[in-house]
Amino acid sequence: MKTLIVLLLALAVAMPAHASPGAHGPNGEHLDGPAATNTSGSVPRVETFTELFELVGHLSGGELSVLIDRYETNEPVLGGTLEVEYKHLKARAKFHADVGDYAIDDEKLLQALSVPGKHALLFTFTAGGESDLLEGTLDVPAAAANGHGHDHERRWWWLGAVPVLAIPATLVLRARRRRAQEVRA
Repeated sequence: MKTLIVLLLALAVAMPAHASPGAHGPNGEHLDGPAATNTSGSVPRVETFTELFELVGHLSGGELSVLIDRYETNEPVLGGTLEVEYKHLKARAKFHADVGDYAIDDEKLLQALSVPGKHALLFTFTAGGESDLLEGTLDVPAAAANGHGHDHERRWWWLGAVPVLAIPATLVLRARRRRAQEVRA
C-alpha cells in the first residue's frame, strides 16, 4: 500500500499543471493560452484626440463607456455633453459622476457596433464654452463579437482524465491481485 501512495504522489508531482480549456483568470484573461501582451484583450476600443480633447472608449458590459480628458493636461473633463453618431444612428451619452465616464446604452447603436469590423464614429463633445468633433474608429474583433473568443467546448477533457484515472486504477488492481495470491499461498 505504501508503494501505491508513493507512486500516486510521484505521478501528481510529475504531471504538469495546465488550465482547462476556456479557463479564465480574475480579470477575464484566458489561462489556457499564451499570456496577453496588451491589457485590453479583445474588448473593442476607440481612441482619438483633437487639440482640445482626448477620448478613449470601450464597448463592454452592455454599453460604450467613454472617458474624456483635456489633451494638453490629461485632466478629466467631467459633466459635459457627449453624442455619438454611427452611420444613420445617433445617441446621447449619460454622464456617470461616480465613475467619471460617459455611457452610451442605446440598444440599436450597440447592436450595430457589436458586429465584427471597423466602425467609424463621430463624437460631438461640449463642455462649458468649448465644443469639439472627434472622429475615431471602433475596432471590433471577431473574438469580442461572440462573447470572448471561444465557445467553451469541453468534449476533449476525457483525453487527460483517462490516463490520470487509469494509472491509479491499475495500481489498485495489481495490489488486490497480489494480496489475493498471498492469501492463497
